Amino acid sequence: MTKASLSGWQDELLDRELVLTRVVDAPRELLFSIWSDPVHLPNWFGPEGFTIETREIDISVGGRWRFDMVAPDGTRYTNRMVFTRIEPPALIEAEHGSDADDDPGRFMIRVTFIEQPDGRTIVSLRQLHPTVAQRDIVIGMNAVDLGYQTIDKMAAYAERTP
Repeated sequence: MTKASLSGWQDELLDRELVLTRVVDAPRELLFSIWSDPVHLPNWFGPEGFTIETREIDISVGGRWRFDMVAPDGTRYTNRMVFTRIEPPALIEAEHGSDADDDPGRFMIRVTFIEQPDGRTIVSLRQLHPTVAQRDIVIGMNAVDLGYQTIDKMAAYAERTP
């Protein structure tokens, strides 16, 4: 997959996209902070029952986060995010996949934080997959429910974070 095939969010790419959106009762700056601070991100990221074991974390443009997501049954899933764009407090983009240089399933994520007049924030988590087939595989693996669980964990963590 070329970098050009991963960049941009044009209309013709929508069939490869998965979009999760939720209104969270927390200020945008706080939510951005817990997504972009290496002290916070590993403490809430991932679906219910999963834990994160970080091997390396640098949340900056060009930085990477290498971690294992450990399922409740002990199964380990290696992960790597390489951060490609960060615009505080509104946007984070990264390439996400397994912790392998040649992962054919690597996809782009874009997290946006849109402040609302009532102090809440619209959080959107978008995934752009390399192919429609790859997106369909991820959907078949329950990615929508697991993604919303992750957003819910972020919201709960925000409630406990000053």
